[in-house]
Amino acid sequence: MHYSLIVKILGLLLMLFSAIANLPPMLVSLLYSDGMMAPFVESFFTVFGTGLAMWLTSYRAKSDLGTRDGFLIVTLFWAVLGSAGSLPFIFSSAVELSITDAVFESLSGLTTTGATVISGLDSLPQSILFYRQQLQWLGGMGIIVLAMALLPMLGIGGMQLYRAESPGPVKDNKLVPRLAETAKALWYLYVSLTLVCAAAYWLAGMSLFDAITHSFSTIAIGGFSTHDASMGYFNSATIDLIAIVFMFIAGINFALHFTAWQRRRIDHYFRDPEFQFYAFILAVVSVVTISVLYAYEVYPSLSETFVKGLFQVVSFATTTGFATGDFHEWPLFLPYVLMYAAIIGACAGSTGGGMKVIRILLIFKQGFREVQRLIHPHAVIPIKLGRGPVQDRVVEAVWGFFAVYVMAFMLMLLALLATGLDIVTAFSAVGACINNLGPGLASVAQTYGGLNDAAKWILSFAMLLGRLEVFTLLVLFTPMFWRR
Repeated sequence: MHYSLIVKILGLLLMLFSAIANLPPMLVSLLYSDGMMAPFVESFFTVFGTGLAMWLTSYRAKSDLGTRDGFLIVTLFWAVLGSAGSLPFIFSSAVELSITDAVFESLSGLTTTGATVISGLDSLPQSILFYRQQLQWLGGMGIIVLAMALLPMLGIGGMQLYRAESPGPVKDNKLVPRLAETAKALWYLYVSLTLVCAAAYWLAGMSLFDAITHSFSTIAIGGFSTHDASMGYFNSATIDLIAIVFMFIAGINFALHFTAWQRRRIDHYFRDPEFQFYAFILAVVSVVTISVLYAYEVYPSLSETFVKGLFQVVSFATTTGFATGDFHEWPLFLPYVLMYAAIIGACAGSTGGGMKVIRILLIFKQGFREVQRLIHPHAVIPIKLGRGPVQDRVVEAVWGFFAVYVMAFMLMLLALLATGLDIVTAFSAVGACINNLGPGLASVAQTYGGLNDAAKWILSFAMLLGRLEVFTLLVLFTPMFWRR
């Protein structure tokens, strides 16, 4: 383990984060004269100074990163980032959050979870609101992916960071031969989608501020809003439809977007097995949801039922977490259908959370293969994605992920129950945080502010676990990781 190099890289990343996270809210504070400049100035110098001190103590360190170094850097960075990102909330008098609440809010933003402990958003200063939304935007693609574009210039390889940070069962596929070019390509796509989304929101009637900030959380699949009523504040079917389109796009593997941009074609989307299954899940859940809502006359017209139902399904299935109404009060099993859709999540290689569609597809295919083997015990039956066979090692990794995911879910559920929460609140809170969804059911449908501190720390761990795809974080708790 190259500890000096790890400290050096963490220092560089902290200095980068101090500027990217704090300078834009300073400009917003100046623009709106909201009196919130001081918290961001204090945060900037604190984080930058810490990063600079770490870099100065280890700037001579030079070597290649190993696999273990990458896992440790990524995990430490998200944990440290959660702490650093909480400073403006702690320093600001506008929100008055405890350290626990500030760290929870910061981690929720950076992991694109969207669970909030803050109420009264409509009365907060614009710079604080902008900062919350920006945290999600930075966390959506991963600030480490941005840093990878800079690390080669500093003589530091980033491949191990890429493997530890990238979501999905297969982590070695690069869009272009050079890693820095991959990071740049991803960020070009990400920024372009954000700009187009913001323009669409603005043309649909949002203010420029709301359009920009909501485009951040839409493309990041984060779910934070500048209003307590979330997207329901705007009461606009047009805005809801725009959000549906961009949430759906952001939930697709960005490698497919890159191919579409490079080749100026979209036919490859419809040949991709994961995209096909992703669209199928959304279609089935939408039909069921809209049918039940219409049958129970939850909304006065079929058109409103269609838009509200489709919006909430796409919001939950992509783990965005936007809301347009009291979805937790919908009839029958609908709230739980939405939670299960969030567990499946978006596609691998997207900004979404959940277990990822590709893993669920492989689990189904493996289950069907076992049924076939009961009939033909000696048959060799490969699992295929499209026309290509899937290696057994990948299938084993998917089942391993599923087993660890379920065990971690159960342990955190028991831990929350031990803090005194009811079963519905505890179950939905763990599901919402480990899948980076945000809103849950019962006591956490609107805000997590009423939970005790112990529950918030457990859920903060769940957010990190989900953002880092479980294994990246849990591998640090194994004795083998620390052996020479």
